[in-house]
Amino acid sequence: GPLFTTSEEKFPAIGHLVLGEVEEIMPRVVADMEAGCLGKLYQREDRPDVTITPIPRWDLINLKDYVTMSVQFSRGCPYDCEFCDIIVMNGRRPRTKPPARLLAELDTLHAQGWKGSVFLVDDNFIGNKRKVKELLRAIIEWRRRTRARMDFFTQATVNLAEDKELLQLMAEAGFRTVFLGIETPEMASLKECKKLQNTRHDLVEAVWTIQNAGMQVMGGFIVGFDHDGSDIFERQFEFIQKAGVVTAMVGLLTALPKTRLYSRLTEEGRLLTHSTGNNTEAVLNFVTKLDSDFLIKGYRSLMHSLYEPDAYYQRITSYLSRYRHVGRREYLGVAGLKAFLRSLWCLGVRYPGRLAYWRFLLHTLVRYPREFGQAVALAIYGHHFRIVAADL
Repeated sequence: GPLFTTSEEKFPAIGHLVLGEVEEIMPRVVADMEAGCLGKLYQREDRPDVTITPIPRWDLINLKDYVTMSVQFSRGCPYDCEFCDIIVMNGRRPRTKPPARLLAELDTLHAQGWKGSVFLVDDNFIGNKRKVKELLRAIIEWRRRTRARMDFFTQATVNLAEDKELLQLMAEAGFRTVFLGIETPEMASLKECKKLQNTRHDLVEAVWTIQNAGMQVMGGFIVGFDHDGSDIFERQFEFIQKAGVVTAMVGLLTALPKTRLYSRLTEEGRLLTHSTGNNTEAVLNFVTKLDSDFLIKGYRSLMHSLYEPDAYYQRITSYLSRYRHVGRREYLGVAGLKAFLRSLWCLGVRYPGRLAYWRFLLHTLVRYPREFGQAVALAIYGHHFRIVAADL
């Protein structure tokens, strides 16, 4: 069958390719498949209207097999970070759905009995703040009307911290987590990659502002920029600990096809190979300014340090000390209670870090009892992250 991808360069020997966004392409692909005359390449150069995206057939899956569901409000991002391929794939002008269209998708999920988390997979959820605020007000009203128990998480840029109204609306609409591309505390590296929106803020204060508004901040971080100094790993660790970014997703800088970084490194004769697309893989695909072995060793050490039990539980506690609960009290539920009991055995008895886990639980019960369920969930995630870090 056809392979759906965004890069013809990556799969030059594949017989059938569907490239780009598929809303206006798939009817022809399916018709050709049914007629037995599938072509070699299907592609449109222009951007499709996202409002024609069909509502997913969630009735065809067993929702119990999933931790989260995904919907999309917009595509594209107004920023132009050198290393990012989002603008290559989806453009710099965010294309949005009308609020009523997204609510129709949530209605369908609600009708199927979904009560868990929903991931708004937008490249940058706040790319068009005016339209996002319209959507958030509609979601707030929808939640009141339907009494839906869903909560939401999404991806945004650090300038979210500038807009108090937007923060309040997101929290009231049920957004509990937001992923930010923080990248690095090194200002010269942010300027290098043209992530200028991050240079206008004290990044630690920005994270704290969002946490205080009622949302956990997950952070994306990168090492390997030309302007990174030999102390970059210590600086990244100190920043992540101070900010209380519990889930810190760190990767080595990678030059993705068709990005401005890829073009620049090609012109400089520094590109070594195509990227695998796995940003947790300890591999560099270009000639770096810092020694490559030093970068790879430092990256592995940073990941191990970040998810070592004491450091990890310290970040959760730091985050909880600033988190402002918005909305109803959350309970563990049956599944959550089972996970908690299992964690007592796995994290409190079986695996290393036992004493740190028990100290963390006791401290949370005493200081932050209302967030105990959230704290337990984060502790369990930490065990998974330690397994990932150990495999690097």
